[in-house]
Amino acid sequence: MTLTTERAAIAPASRTGTARRRNAALVPWLFLAPALILFLYFKYIPMAEGMWLSFFKVQPFLGNEWLGLENYRRVFAEEAFRDATAHTLVYAVGQTGGSILLGFVLALLLEGKARTLWFVRTAAFLPVVTATAVVAEVWRLLYFPGEEGMLNTLLGWFGSDTQKFLDDPNGALGWVILVGIWKGAPYDMMIILAGLAGIDRQLYQAAAIDGAGLLQRIRYVTIPALRPVVTILIILACVRSLRVFTEIYVLTGGGPAGATDVIMTRIFATGFRTGDMGFATAASVVLFVATLLLTAAVTLYRRRKELNV
Repeated sequence: MTLTTERAAIAPASRTGTARRRNAALVPWLFLAPALILFLYFKYIPMAEGMWLSFFKVQPFLGNEWLGLENYRRVFAEEAFRDATAHTLVYAVGQTGGSILLGFVLALLLEGKARTLWFVRTAAFLPVVTATAVVAEVWRLLYFPGEEGMLNTLLGWFGSDTQKFLDDPNGALGWVILVGIWKGAPYDMMIILAGLAGIDRQLYQAAAIDGAGLLQRIRYVTIPALRPVVTILIILACVRSLRVFTEIYVLTGGGPAGATDVIMTRIFATGFRTGDMGFATAASVVLFVATLLLTAAVTLYRRRKELNV
């Protein structure tokens, strides 16, 4: 009789404890619910509808025509899209490498605890927080191809001929990459500065005692310690570069003669200028999958490196 009574008393208590734990687990989701609903309605549902439209020839007011994988076949077969993909890859490599390298140099120069460095770091970080359209418009004015252009005036002081800059099909993409490096390097600098702060200073002292110079300490101490940071920067920079649009749209609009046309400007032109929304959404899905695969590949490579170490 006593055991039965004790079990009867324990059962409600255990059920109460389980209910409390369940309610405690639901509390965070209740706080997240408004944001999740907004994301679902304004992001994920439109993404799903866009993927579904990629299988159709979109005809407003006339009814969409089912095409299956035809739009995806066109993405890989169209010469203009292949050229835009090549330009995007060149931009991604140039902007990623240049911004990381320049950010690393700036981080080494601005590392320290001096009170005056905060002002210099803030000034160097301004391109990141400035609107991309504003940055691109300023650089477009700097790149004015006439003799009265600012950069041409500066180059003229050193005896250089007048440059066409963005009007030159052979060099326009390089000048656009330079703008991307200028805007992306300060962001990379701040992340690298955070990585430098986590390096044990005793490693530098031990290397100096062993006779290592400045460049050797950077090569054998700083760079290996920053590998996880560099991996993150590569992922972020590659994703940012593959999705570049505003800078190129404001600077060149994809010209001259398609020399700076990238995937995003090609998607925009196809979808909103020619009205081929089905093909544009198919190209967007391909870009999304490529970005996802690139991120996964770099992440897996980093994890394997960490396991081997």
